[in-house]
Amino acid sequence: MQRINGDIKSGEFRQIYLLYGEEAYLRKQYRDRLRAAMTEAGDTMNYSYFEGKGISQGAVIDLAETLPFFADKRVIILEDSGLFKHGGEQLAEYLSAPAQSAYFIFVETEVDRRSKLFKIASLKGTVVEFPVQGEATLKKWILGMIKKEGKQITGPALNYFLEKTGTDMENIRKELEKLMCYCLGKDAVLEQDIEEICTKRVSSHIFDMINAIADKQQKKALDLYYDLLALKEPAMRILFLITRQFNMLMQVKELKAKGYDNKIIGAKIGLSPFIAGKYIAQAAKFPGPYLREALEACIEAEESVKTGRMNDIMSVELLIVRYSR
Repeated sequence: MQRINGDIKSGEFRQIYLLYGEEAYLRKQYRDRLRAAMTEAGDTMNYSYFEGKGISQGAVIDLAETLPFFADKRVIILEDSGLFKHGGEQLAEYLSAPAQSAYFIFVETEVDRRSKLFKIASLKGTVVEFPVQGEATLKKWILGMIKKEGKQITGPALNYFLEKTGTDMENIRKELEKLMCYCLGKDAVLEQDIEEICTKRVSSHIFDMINAIADKQQKKALDLYYDLLALKEPAMRILFLITRQFNMLMQVKELKAKGYDNKIIGAKIGLSPFIAGKYIAQAAKFPGPYLREALEACIEAEESVKTGRMNDIMSVELLIVRYSR
């Protein structure tokens, strides 16, 4: 990120930028900053945007070979192309010696570091990964935005806000905007304000539901299930999320038994250390065989729906009842 910031400040750019990683908010922020710095406002002649799989590499190369119109750069953005996982050989070959006026910005969620295109981007350009941000970074970012609004927030309230929003920065930004509007005229943001205005993510509902199952709080677990149905979440999606939660808890339990700390466990299963700590605490409530049995029961529930033996809503309800008894 520092390299990109330095390029923007100096006005001297590499011909290839690859922005990748799970944090979509940062990827888009740096994509837009690079585009704004490398093109004139409103210039549609020398800027092209491609998105999704199935992009014609030949068409992109032909465009790159076209001289810019009254400008010194032709900027081409390719987003979520999948070419950094497979199929990008033609473009990789071209990028080994591209036209001097052609500048590429690639934006991807996942890449294969072994791919020829990734190796060319690393060799010829600037590659920046944007992983899910850690708890300390997110808190610093949130506190900065709250301070700009002239407000304060306590540590417990900030923790509660993060529990509600999760670690996705785009979701945090949207929920914080709502919260700031709700707290107009107030000097401090309270936990009650967060409870009133911030939307709990579906994943948080699922986490609380599994907690209720672990604590044998059957009514609470069922109430959370009915809440999700009321929010128009399909029963089979809820089942998928429950299955995924049990699967992640089983992985966490196995990794913890091997002596790994929160940071390493989070990295292995794709969670920030902050969230990994919550999963470790939840996994500790379940014996290992219980989690495996629950996973098998989830698969059986899905099969019973797909074969027509049971209604989807009832199938998930019976699963929750069975494991929260």
